[in-house]
Amino acid sequence: MLTFPEEVILLLLDDEEGILLSVGKTTLELALTGSVLMELAFADRLDTDLERVVVSDCQPTGNPMLDGVLERIAASETARDAKDWIETLAQVETAAIQEHALASLVGQGILRREQKKLLQETIAHLWIFRSPRYFPVDGRAKREVMAHIDVLFSDEIPDPRDLALVCLLDACGVLGALIGAKELERVAPRIDQLRMMDLIGRDIGKAIAHIERSVVQSTAHALT
Repeated sequence: MLTFPEEVILLLLDDEEGILLSVGKTTLELALTGSVLMELAFADRLDTDLERVVVSDCQPTGNPMLDGVLERIAASETARDAKDWIETLAQVETAAIQEHALASLVGQGILRREQKKLLQETIAHLWIFRSPRYFPVDGRAKREVMAHIDVLFSDEIPDPRDLALVCLLDACGVLGALIGAKELERVAPRIDQLRMMDLIGRDIGKAIAHIERSVVQSTAHALT
């Protein structure tokens, strides 16, 4: 089973270009760090509420991407809420989370990594490489992850992981990029319903939405 960060990467990957969709640096940071906290919560390592994130079990999960974050939270001497942790992790852990998730997807045979030579520097006799790109091997894994979003178009009670993933994507504001603006408007009542059902990711989603609003307000203030 894929972790939430791996699913987020697959969903945000442009299959034709081999790069992540242009959803914005802050949005990507929030999606990845929020997904790690959510995965740790599902692994019964973290408890969250509106006031603090608590390590309920410091036993490593065996996943370096998750255990690095778990260790950082466990080592904190002060109680911090989900918003504070997401903002902190976004600054110091995003690159590592993204790299680990991509490497894991390559290792599982879900993605293939390509790094092409652009041109040769004749003086130094070196090749200049462009940033690596990642392409789906057969597309099945991407389709399976996209199927989690089908809860938006059903009246059935969703699986807890599907529910949490959709609410995370909603909080980060990327659902529109995945299903289109018209579909997003059509399923808005269902999203409201799902938000009330999401127990594990609820506080993480609220923290992300709060950060998103703060960023928008700060940007608008800077432009005035």
